[in-house]
Amino acid sequence: MKTVILAGGLGTRLSEETEVRPKPMVDIGGRPILWHIMKSYAAQQFREFFVALGYRGDVIKRYFLDYHDLSKSVTVEVATGHASFHETQVDNWTVHLMDTGLKTQTGGRVKRLQPWLEEGTFMLTYGDGVSDVNLGELVRFHREHGRIATLTAVRPPARFGALSFDGDLVSSFSEKPQTGEGWINGGFMCFEPRLFEYITDDDDSLEADTLTRLAADKELVAFRHDRFWQSMDTLRDVRLLESLWQGGAAPWKTWD
Repeated sequence: MKTVILAGGLGTRLSEETEVRPKPMVDIGGRPILWHIMKSYAAQQFREFFVALGYRGDVIKRYFLDYHDLSKSVTVEVATGHASFHETQVDNWTVHLMDTGLKTQTGGRVKRLQPWLEEGTFMLTYGDGVSDVNLGELVRFHREHGRIATLTAVRPPARFGALSFDGDLVSSFSEKPQTGEGWINGGFMCFEPRLFEYITDDDDSLEADTLTRLAADKELVAFRHDRFWQSMDTLRDVRLLESLWQGGAAPWKTWD
């Protein structure tokens, strides 16, 4: 099954990191968050990716053009410039790096990929969020409900600690609980090719236009995921994800 990753936005809320590179290329633990997302999918047997490029797509292209060689140990004969690469296990992925326009909206980016996605069910997610969602269960849920679209509904971590009261006494305190706020669209979606009937052109937003139309036609269902999910929208989010990775407590790391 093919997986689309939206990676073309400007990332303006993370301008400290995105002036020279697209947001999916911001590092967590020395690797782009895009790599983390793809490792999560590949660990669950989804290994063919369509990366929808826009802003600084050249940075993502260069990363994958160099990926094979830079993932291996190398011996260089300096006098001749000859390089020989040593056998090292490299990720077995197929990555299609697709230019989808600089100003194209999210729905329009998906629409531009239609010729490659018409054969059957496909996955889609954003290039700036990680989770420990079980993708196999997501696909089963999607097929059981028989609708055009399934999104993963998540409950983002609360920005502040939560208090419970017994009169004037604080009976419990929870520091920024995962279940502190309502359900939102967390990405990690499944679609049928009929999705393209609901996207008009480059100006269509996947969220504000396409998913709204699908919901109105009762063609959108939600797979509730109440475990880990985190987007990377601000520098604070980058630091949080980095601290989880460096502390060996990254829930999205589902690979060995």
